[in-house]
Amino acid sequence: MILVDNALSARLERTEGLANVRFVEARARLFPEVGATWMEVAGGFVMFDGAESPLTQSFGLGMGGDVTNDDFEAIESFYRERNAPVFLEISPLAPIELLAQLNDRNYKPIEYTSVMCRGIGPNIALPTGRSSTVRVREVGPRETEDWAQCSARGWSDNPEFYEMILGFGRMFAKTQGATGMLAEIENKPVATGVVFIADKVAILAGASTVPESRRQGAQSALLEARLSYAVEQGCDLAMMCALPGSPSQRN
Repeated sequence: MILVDNALSARLERTEGLANVRFVEARARLFPEVGATWMEVAGGFVMFDGAESPLTQSFGLGMGGDVTNDDFEAIESFYRERNAPVFLEISPLAPIELLAQLNDRNYKPIEYTSVMCRGIGPNIALPTGRSSTVRVREVGPRETEDWAQCSARGWSDNPEFYEMILGFGRMFAKTQGATGMLAEIENKPVATGVVFIADKVAILAGASTVPESRRQGAQSALLEARLSYAVEQGCDLAMMCALPGSPSQRN
């Protein structure tokens, strides 16, 4: 059993923040016109990836100690200068005083995310039972576009997200610490997943399955493969984030 305490939350929040920092750094290298950048404030990461990007937000605020009014002013000025809204992702294990500060500054909750984790390692059993029809492999540098297209096709029933997911898929391959994986059935790409590693924590993200190939075990196979890969890389924790009660949380 893992005790979910402030230390664990701080570790998970920092790892997720680092994953997004590396993505923003890749954006800044490849598309400097976006103005992607980040800074560290009060133990958290504050990042800008374009005014409409879901990565334009903070991670881990308050997990390193108190958040002062000057910290809030710095964060709000950072986004105001870039004509972007201020979104703060806050752990429920952050200092309780932070809740009152958020209320005083007229912030309100708009979304909840379940953060799940489990211990992994050479002596800890991993999920098994991968379908024999599903093959999972790492994506090579020349397969970036194929991986991105497969990832985006998984959102084809939500056309408003298609272009955004396609762009994210192309960026993942350029993000330090991220490894893309592809699930295939009969040699056809059907599903994608990403594993990002930092501080011996593996974040599982990027889950997407093309509509016609769902419920055939592709995501289960990707989960098993990414956990095995994380163990090989020396990780002792795996984590993933999902909307509460969603199919991703069930996985």
